[in-house]
Amino acid sequence: MAATVLDIAHPDVVPDCLRQLYGDDHVLAFDKPAGLLSVPGRGPDKQDSMATRARAQWPDARVVHRLDMATSGLMLLARGAEAQRVLGAAFEGRRVEKRYIAVVDGWPTEEAGEIDLPLLVDWPERPRQKIDPVDGKPALTRWRVLRRETAADGAPVARLVLMPVTGRSHQLRVHLQAIGHPILGDPLYAPEPAQRRAPRLLLHAESLELPHPATGAPLRLHCPTPF
Repeated sequence: MAATVLDIAHPDVVPDCLRQLYGDDHVLAFDKPAGLLSVPGRGPDKQDSMATRARAQWPDARVVHRLDMATSGLMLLARGAEAQRVLGAAFEGRRVEKRYIAVVDGWPTEEAGEIDLPLLVDWPERPRQKIDPVDGKPALTRWRVLRRETAADGAPVARLVLMPVTGRSHQLRVHLQAIGHPILGDPLYAPEPAQRRAPRLLLHAESLELPHPATGAPLRLHCPTPF
């Protein structure tokens, strides 16, 4: 039976507190709220960020990867230069398993699939990205349907698990738009009806699995989806 997407919190105010999910002498993990930058931007009004907040308490915290401002969920930081180097190499070497949850417009005809479409920045419309089979960088996303749901306005929507193999900017958002299922609430890539079906981008970084930078043991991190 299809469920109804209801009671999605609107990020009118980004909470000031840091929600720490994990921490040791080498790694920090936080739940980044939607609407908060991963790193500081240009200008005095864009200095608040996940990295800035973490460094206020852990001065040795260093950025390893980023989430879009509109995306919520699990963000990892390294403690010190060596941990940053090791973790960065793990991401670059694709030794990190990433899992996202998204609610998309429409019901996919299949239960699972892959999207293998190269991406390139759309310079006249940046920060938008676009599919470019000639000059684009390789980008691969695996997906699976969790549930087929119904939005409050009666439109069919689907809750997906997304497993990006590569980590291009806006990869999940562009890939899902390209197969005809844009993420609800996406102001850059969704048509207006799909934008109106959610008060925020319904994309959340739910889990990471990677080798611990000091011991090499599997480190499994989880951040519950808020929608």
